[in-house]
Amino acid sequence: MKELHALALKVEPGRLWILDQTRLPDEERWLEGHEPTVMVGHIQRLSVRGAPLIGVAAALSLACFAEAGASERALAEACAALRGARPTAVNLMWAMDRMKGVMDAGASLADLIREAEAIFDEDVALCEAMAVRGSALVQPGESVLTHCNAGALATAGIGTAVGVIRRAFELGKLRQVLVDETRPLLQGARLTAWELLRLDIPHTLITDSMAAILMREGRVQRVLVGADRVAANGDFANKVGTYGLAVQAAHHGIPFHPVAPWTTVDLDCPDGRAIPIEERRAEEVRGYGDLRWAPAASPVFNPAFDVTPVALVTSLVLDRAVLTGDQLREGGLSQL
Repeated sequence: MKELHALALKVEPGRLWILDQTRLPDEERWLEGHEPTVMVGHIQRLSVRGAPLIGVAAALSLACFAEAGASERALAEACAALRGARPTAVNLMWAMDRMKGVMDAGASLADLIREAEAIFDEDVALCEAMAVRGSALVQPGESVLTHCNAGALATAGIGTAVGVIRRAFELGKLRQVLVDETRPLLQGARLTAWELLRLDIPHTLITDSMAAILMREGRVQRVLVGADRVAANGDFANKVGTYGLAVQAAHHGIPFHPVAPWTTVDLDCPDGRAIPIEERRAEEVRGYGDLRWAPAASPVFNPAFDVTPVALVTSLVLDRAVLTGDQLREGGLSQL
């Protein structure tokens, strides 16, 4: 397989490495991921995360496994295990179905490797296209708010929502970014702030509960978020807390835009009610790392994602187009 390099993933001869995102921002540790069983664990532990990136990482892991001489049966089992590693992010299923299609067609090892490499290269191009379309929406001098991490750590390219932010900054449009810390796993504080620092983009970290205050004070002009699955009607799932932001933005008359590649769109999913929502371990809410701040016996509700209805979407930024809320409600996704 050819050498590939992204912010959180790299391929070297016979080896696939992922940047352990659970260690950021203080430690940059690379983990091997060329064994699919190991990659499943990385995905479930969020060592590698972000809807587009987990699809890319899974495809490359499967290709490395094939390159190492795995049998057809072992490849099929690995593909199924990777596909089921996380239930909400449709990019993972899309990538594994694409690899399975190549295997089922009886293609050669070279064909399977080329398919995985193509999935990587295509994601880079999709990020660029989203950045161009999305940055055109940002007006000079705006401050934008973002949630979770939708940057280069979540993709093979420059990111989805943070890719738009980066391009708007490069064009001289952006005043600053307000970054939700994103409880309970702090992807905004640990990851997005880390990325923005690397890019020298002005930003301010806030707790999730502060967003409404800043909106009321006129300090937020636009909200840009990522997405893990977009239903056919325009409803979308994203990191839990996104729905609340959309409600607050609507109340304050602030444009609200999910940003996602076409690989995140699931036309077989009619609406948000059909999106499976992953629930994660109670320990993630009771504390973080070795620190616990809640009683160990307290019951916990911990959905990893929530669903934002299309009625709260100003426009959806895709690599193929920007669709307004009205266009989404009129079935615009099925026409692309």
